[in-house]
Amino acid sequence: MPGISRRGFLKTSVAAGALAGMHSVPLLAERETAASWVTLGKSGVKVTRLAFGTGTHNGHVQQQLGQTEFTRLVRYAHERGVRFFETAEAYGESQQMLGAALKGLPRDSYRLMTKVETNGEGDPLKRLDQLRRNSDTDYFDIVLLHVQTRPTWPVDSERWQDAILEAQSRQMIVTHGASVHGLPALRQVPENKWLDVAMIRMNHKGVKMDNATDNWNAPGEVSEVVTHVHQARTAGMGIISMKLIGEGAFTDRPDRQQAMRFAFRNAGVDSVTVGYKNTAEIDEAIENVNLAFA
Repeated sequence: MPGISRRGFLKTSVAAGALAGMHSVPLLAERETAASWVTLGKSGVKVTRLAFGTGTHNGHVQQQLGQTEFTRLVRYAHERGVRFFETAEAYGESQQMLGAALKGLPRDSYRLMTKVETNGEGDPLKRLDQLRRNSDTDYFDIVLLHVQTRPTWPVDSERWQDAILEAQSRQMIVTHGASVHGLPALRQVPENKWLDVAMIRMNHKGVKMDNATDNWNAPGEVSEVVTHVHQARTAGMGIISMKLIGEGAFTDRPDRQQAMRFAFRNAGVDSVTVGYKNTAEIDEAIENVNLAFA
């Protein structure tokens, strides 16, 4: 399959985004659940509404479980219908642990996402291939540029964008996007024609969410973040959200329930990712998502 240039990709994406944007508001005629599959905008990739995250405190929480217990947790989530799993280069050993936990499950029964750091040197294609080997997979359904914080990230990351498109042409990746942190970076998302998927922090209290300085301890600008989510969906992007429990700050279940409802009902995101350390947390997250759509 011939390589795809970023310039060529951007041209063809404009029309695709316009069509996808026509269907950007979720139709809730049928009751959805955590296990429901949703299409991430113009990417065409389908994921479950609830994802299994492996990066709680950079993956340390999941790694401390050990491989046997972590595998049991992953298999439990898969059996309960959570079929979207995410990891990242920055999560270290979590990549290998997730690959081992998923081994033997039908590859078409789940979706796998990873995130790549863009501040290092070296050959981006080799780095992407290393991530594939780390996760013991033939391909990733989604690859994101990880933690983009600068307003200039769309230009700063061009060589990574090109490498990801080349990896797509080699069938190592199905679709792509970026994980953004801070309003200066987030403001670049809605008009970005390269993006198919955006990962954006979201909860009703603005805890660990985007603000003007990307200060994690300062309140996030919830209203502006939601506005940009709506704009990105109108442009045809799929939206995945994180920080649904404020990185562990929401110790009361009503807050966790409200965060889920806010993400899906007010912000209109497609999917949310949560990190777990036991089956009870998986059960609760499933129920909270189900209640959000009730």
